[in-house]
Amino acid sequence: MTSISAPSYTNEQISAWLRGLLTLAWADGHYDEEEQELIAALTQSELAPKTELGTLETISTDELVTALGHDKGIAENFLRTAVMVAVADGVYSSSEDKVLREFCQALGLEIAALESLRSTLYDREAETSAETAAAPGAAVEVAPGLRPPEKTGVDVLAPMRDWLDGMEMHDPRVARFLCKMIPPQCPFERDVKLFGRKVVHIPPLCKLNPLYEQLVGIRFRALSYLADDCKEDISDYI
Repeated sequence: MTSISAPSYTNEQISAWLRGLLTLAWADGHYDEEEQELIAALTQSELAPKTELGTLETISTDELVTALGHDKGIAENFLRTAVMVAVADGVYSSSEDKVLREFCQALGLEIAALESLRSTLYDREAETSAETAAAPGAAVEVAPGLRPPEKTGVDVLAPMRDWLDGMEMHDPRVARFLCKMIPPQCPFERDVKLFGRKVVHIPPLCKLNPLYEQLVGIRFRALSYLADDCKEDISDYI
């Protein structure tokens, strides 16, 4: 099938969007060269295969505002995908929070839902120090980073769930990217072994990340948009 839906965003906006996501992905310092090449290849192939996007590198807040700051709806949808990148591994770090705060301030947006996410802030440096101090050969459990302080009867992340559920699809390039970025099913838990000894246990993402259902919902809406509105063949994403 051939797409009949014209892109809603300009190439400049798409480029800025991607560079913003890369800036956030690099924020916590845990984004190696292979991952950089992978996401660069993914964005080029899925979002704009026939468009020159320029060098995909970190973006300044001034550049972000120039490209996305004139439309609050586009800016807010960009921030939703930025949050998705930040929580994809089940951990929300202080460095990621700093970048998101800067993006919100520059774009003139006050996202109240981000306050609920800040209740889950994770100190990666402290965790690294604990792992270093562990006895040699001891297995290290991956801490569930998106678990906010427990309050009986209160869903602390409810505002974030509602806000993410408000993600709308307006451009097939962004929809394709979301379908590729979000896995179609919950990844299986696994052990990472070194010389036959378990060193890290990684639980299933759906158990690690309490926002996983929202990510799956966004992926479903992206698939529906591509199939129903754009008349595209989505078999490669299923």
